[in-house]
Amino acid sequence: MIDWGAFVVVALVSLVSAAALVSLYAAGLRLLAVEGPVRVARAGAYGCFVVCGLGVLFGIYLIVPAFHGG
Repeated sequence: MIDWGAFVVVALVSLVSAAALVSLYAAGLRLLAVEGPVRVARAGAYGCFVVCGLGVLFGIYLIVPAFHGG
C-alpha cells in the first residue's frame, strides 16, 4: 500500500529544495553581473555557489545509502 502522506511530504520537500537551489544559483549569477562594488558582489556570488554545491552534495548523500550506512 502506498503511504500517500509520506509521498506528499517527499514531493513537497523535493520541490522546495529544488526551487531553493535554483534560486541560489540564479542569485549567484546575478551577483556576478553586478556593476559596482565588485568584491562584495563577487564574494556573495561565490557564497551562493558554495551553498548551492553543499545542497547538491547533501542531496547525493541522502540518495546514496553507502554514504550513511543505510
